[in-house]
Amino acid sequence: MHHHLATVELRAFVPARDFEVSKDFYQALGFTLAWSDEQLAYFHHGTARFLLQNFYDATLANNFMMHLVVEDVAAWHAHIEQSGLAGRFNVKVTPVEQQPWGMCDFVIYDPSGVLWRIGQETD
Repeated sequence: MHHHLATVELRAFVPARDFEVSKDFYQALGFTLAWSDEQLAYFHHGTARFLLQNFYDATLANNFMMHLVVEDVAAWHAHIEQSGLAGRFNVKVTPVEQQPWGMCDFVIYDPSGVLWRIGQETD
């Protein structure tokens, strides 16, 4: 690979129907809110980073997916269960399942309907 074409990071712009609620949700999920203005909020957790945008389109949000690969999917699922996140934000969380593509994962929806697949590699 050409050194001058080296990449540093890829950040998605995640939509938010209610910007303040979504900011609360992602902090409760375990992300650090590094900075925010009226239109954008920058979140990180370890090497995972994304920008939450104060923008909502139902079709976009309902088809937007994020894939978070973690070291211990059971610990993440337990953290979400114990935090009462689903009830507090009225969002759906699925059980952990082994997938045929070599991941053990679960799904959590954010308050805007964005689907997060959180999993660990099992191959």
